Amino acid sequence: MPQKSRGLLVCVRWVTSHPAPGRQIPEGATQLWRRFLRWCLVFFFCRRGGIYGSIMVEEVQKHSVHTLVFRSLKRTHDMFVADNGKPVPLDEESHKRKMAIKLRNEYGPVLHMPTSKENFKEKGPQSAADSYGHKQYPANQGQEVEYLVTGTHPYPPGPGVALTADTKIQRMPSESAAQSLAVALPSQARVDANRTAPGGNEYRHPGASDRSQPAVMTSVIMETGNAKNSALMAKKAPTMPKPQWHPPWKLYRVISGHLGWVRCIAVEPGNQWFVTGSADRTIKIWDLASGKLKLSLTGHISTVRGVIVSTRSPYLFSCGEDKQVKCWDLEYNKVIRHYHGHLSAVYGLDLHPTIDVLVTCSRDSTARIWDVRTKASVHTLSGHTNAVATVRCQAAEPQIITGSHDTTIRLWDLVAGKTRVTLTNHKKSVRAVVLHPRHYTFASGSPDNIKQWKFPDGSFIQNLSGHNAIINTLTVNSDGVLVSGADNGTMHLWDWRTGYNFQRVHAAVQPGSLDSESGIFACAFDQSESRLLTAEADKTIKVYREDDTATEETHPVSWKPEIIKRKRF
Repeated sequence: MPQKSRGLLVCVRWVTSHPAPGRQIPEGATQLWRRFLRWCLVFFFCRRGGIYGSIMVEEVQKHSVHTLVFRSLKRTHDMFVADNGKPVPLDEESHKRKMAIKLRNEYGPVLHMPTSKENFKEKGPQSAADSYGHKQYPANQGQEVEYLVTGTHPYPPGPGVALTADTKIQRMPSESAAQSLAVALPSQARVDANRTAPGGNEYRHPGASDRSQPAVMTSVIMETGNAKNSALMAKKAPTMPKPQWHPPWKLYRVISGHLGWVRCIAVEPGNQWFVTGSADRTIKIWDLASGKLKLSLTGHISTVRGVIVSTRSPYLFSCGEDKQVKCWDLEYNKVIRHYHGHLSAVYGLDLHPTIDVLVTCSRDSTARIWDVRTKASVHTLSGHTNAVATVRCQAAEPQIITGSHDTTIRLWDLVAGKTRVTLTNHKKSVRAVVLHPRHYTFASGSPDNIKQWKFPDGSFIQNLSGHNAIINTLTVNSDGVLVSGADNGTMHLWDWRTGYNFQRVHAAVQPGSLDSESGIFACAFDQSESRLLTAEADKTIKVYREDDTATEETHPVSWKPEIIKRKRF
C-alpha cells in the first residue's frame, strides 16, 4: 500500500479511537466504521489509478508555476489562432480606401497642384488616379487654377475707431513670402501674388512663430512650357526686433495743492486743463500750461477714485469710495446726475468713445453700464470673484475690458452683457489695463508681470518683466512708450513693441513727507503726448517731459535679445 494510503488509514483509526469528550462509541460500531472507511479508500484509489481491483496510485508530477503558465498560454494560442507563424493578410480594397480617405482629408487642398514631367513619366498613365485610387477633381481638369494671396480679416486701426470701408486694416503677408509662393504657383497665380503683396514694411509682433527658424535655402521647380525653371531663394534670417530709441523723460514741474493722496488724473480733450481726484474728497481742475489751480469741486464724502472728461459733451464724471458716481456740468460746475446701484466703493470708470455709455467698476465684484442721459443701469457685468480694479472701453470688439483682484481679465460683449473671454495668465491682482491708441492690442499690469495681449480674443504676445512692485497704473502714447507706475514710487518706461525697459525713474518725495509716502497711483499723457502727469502719494502732481538734449549717442540703447524671456505665464 502506498505511503499516503497508510497515512489515511492511521488517521481513520485515530479518529474512531478518540471520540469527542462525553461520547462513547461501542466496540462493534468502531470496527464496522473502520471497515467501511477502508473500503471507501480502496474504491477511491482504484478509480483514481484506472485499475479496478488494485489500490496502486500514480504519483502526480510537480511542475513550476512558470511551466504551467506557459502551457496554459500555448493551449490558449492553439485554440484561438489557427496559424501561428503567418500574419493576417492585408485587404487591398480596404487599404486603398483607407489611403484615399487619408489623402483627401490631409492633402485635399493641394492634390490639384501641378506636378513635374519627371514624376508624370515615372508614374505613366495613372496620373488621373494615384496608386491608392484617389481620383483628381474633375473641376480642375483642363483649366488653369488661379491663386490669390490674401491677408487676415479686416480690423480697425485702433480703439475708438469704427470698422468701415475707409478705416479697415488688413494685414498682408510679407513681400518675400508672397514672391516665394508665387514661384511655386502657375503663371496666373504669380501675377496675383505680385499684385496683392504690399510694398512697405509691416508690423510684426515679437515672439512670432518664425523667430526661431534658421535661415535655409528653398528650391522650387515648376513647369513653364517645355523648359524647367528652378529658383533658389534665401529666406530672410529671422531676427529679434531691435527696440526703437526713445528720449528719456525728466521731471520739470511739481504741483501741490491737495491735502491727501492724489488717486486719479485725466486730461480734457482740448488740452487746456486737467483734473485730479484726491483722498481729501475734492476734485481740482488745473491749468496744464502753468500748473495753477483753476477750480475745486466738492461733493464726494470719501476718497475720489476716478475722474474722466467726456469728449462728446461738457461733462465731467467722477466716482469714489462713497459708492457714488456723479456727473458734473462744467458750464455750471454742479452735479446734475447721480448713478445709484453699486453696493461698495467704486474704483474706476470709463466712457465709451462712440455712444453715450458710462462704465464703472467696483469693490462689489461687478462692473455696471449706465446710460449717461437716463441714468439707467443697462447691464450689470457679473463674473469676477473679487473687487474689479480697472475698466476700459473701446469702439471695436470687445468693447469693455476689466481687470480684477481675482487675478483675471475679462473681455465683455457689450450688447449681451456677458463675458467673451477670460484671461487667467496673471498670478496676482490686476490693477491696471491700458489700450494702445493705434495697435489692436492692450496691456495689463500686475505685481508678477506686465503682459501684452492682442484683440479680439486676448492672444498673449509677451511679458514685460522687471518692475517688481505693485503696479497701480499704466499708460501708453502713440510713439510706443509704455509707462508703468508702482506703489513704491518707481516708474518704468518701456518700448511697447519689444518690451525693452529704457528708463527707470524714482522721483523724490515732496519736502516734509515721509519716504514711505512715495507711491504713484495714476498717470496720463496729455493730448499732445509731450507731457506726462503722475498722481502720487505725497499729495503732489508731477509733470515730466522729454529731454530735448538727449541723443542716441548720449543715451544709447543697451539692449540684448533674450530668447527665453517670452514665457506664457
